[in-house]
Amino acid sequence: MKIAISATGKNKTDTVDQRFGRTSYFVVYDTEDDSYTAFNNEQNLHAAQGAGIQSAQNVIQTGASAVITGHTGPKAFRVLQAANIPIYLCPQLSLTEAIEKFKKGELVKINAPDVEGHWA
Repeated sequence: MKIAISATGKNKTDTVDQRFGRTSYFVVYDTEDDSYTAFNNEQNLHAAQGAGIQSAQNVIQTGASAVITGHTGPKAFRVLQAANIPIYLCPQLSLTEAIEKFKKGELVKINAPDVEGHWA
């Protein structure tokens, strides 16, 4: 299973970014071989609009089956929901800690966006 995590950097010691669409990186963790692959999201970091939608489409293209992030707006939520990709909220922990909480079932799966569109 692949899990896409919004991240402040590209290493597993970096933290979960609290923004989904405007995250700096997506780090995809593969549970099968315990590997991490980082994807730069800079093109959406400074986008005037559509960052959530484009970021969600990029996550779908990675083959991720789940998302871990701090918050998700309505447009990104709809795109991920349409692709049957569940979203789990996580505080600003290291990616390693976030994965461990996910494995233990300690992260909250959301059924609706938890923030308005375009926020800091």
